[in-house]
Amino acid sequence: MIGIGLVRRAKRKALSGEHILSIYFHKPTAREFEDCLLWLKGNGFVFLSTANIYGIAKQEEPFPKGGVVLTVDDGWISNETCIADIADKYGVPVTIFVSTGPVEQGNYWWSYIEEGNKRRISKLSIDDLKHVANSDRLAMVERLKRRISLPREAMTKEQVQKISTSPYITIGAHTVTHPILNNCPDKQVFEELSQSKRKLEQWIGKDVEFFAYPNGDYTAREILILYQQSYKLAFTVHPEFLKPEKLKYTYELPRFEVIEGAPFAEAICRMVGIWEPFMNNVRRLMTSDRANPRPNLQEQDIRKLYGKSKLGYLKPSTKSGISDALFLTIMYIFYKLPDTCRNLYAILLVEEN
Repeated sequence: MIGIGLVRRAKRKALSGEHILSIYFHKPTAREFEDCLLWLKGNGFVFLSTANIYGIAKQEEPFPKGGVVLTVDDGWISNETCIADIADKYGVPVTIFVSTGPVEQGNYWWSYIEEGNKRRISKLSIDDLKHVANSDRLAMVERLKRRISLPREAMTKEQVQKISTSPYITIGAHTVTHPILNNCPDKQVFEELSQSKRKLEQWIGKDVEFFAYPNGDYTAREILILYQQSYKLAFTVHPEFLKPEKLKYTYELPRFEVIEGAPFAEAICRMVGIWEPFMNNVRRLMTSDRANPRPNLQEQDIRKLYGKSKLGYLKPSTKSGISDALFLTIMYIFYKLPDTCRNLYAILLVEEN
């Protein structure tokens, strides 16, 4: 997406102050994370904390030119050395959203599914389990836990406490058990959002004010509970630019994902926000799937709904993304290419930058 200047144009827009780049990771290697930081630094981007984002949303801080906010989901054991240490080295603010259950127990629920399938003692689809009642998912995972032992994947409580002392690391909440919140009853959603916040605050001795939705799934119900629990911001996985109008929806902030193992050229395309929107448009051409409507609630709407204690109909977003027919045709062909060809194509996209 570089041979046709898309990275250059996207970079220019961000540096001119048109939008903030909101980027998230899971468990990159130290090399992957450091390469991303150095590229952003080398291209003149200004790193913002989640506290800065809140200040900008409240118009207490100016909307910056070249702003970028970095967040990390789950709390993987490698986050201490591959995220926190690198953030300290370069003085870059990063927020790590931690699920407290895996910290206490050692592992994430989907790892038991993967291991069970590998050992042929189960034939479960992680994607399918994201669409069943949470009680059914928990029962299936518990059966596998009784038969499978896994090495620790999540940070320990001591690691969370240690990295929280860094002036560059903010700890945010990511629920207790990392469920798909849409599939949970009201009481459990309340417990997931309130208990994770309370437990993290006990561990680190600081207020926990920011949240990221597991798997990016949420409804107006989750927003109202976050508001009631005094969270200030919540992040989704909607791959969109963080523009001034998006900051009106403080519990629905978008992010672009950088995945571990991808070639660096692809990581650049992802960071500047041109990878996922185009790939999503291509997928829509190839499938009939449609994203769930998002609530799109501004603070005044949240207060009204919270006061009435009922939800009601919420109009979904009508943002359609970029629709250039020629580029979609190119992307459709690209989507069909083998991984090796895709990697080479990604390099071509960024070679001008």
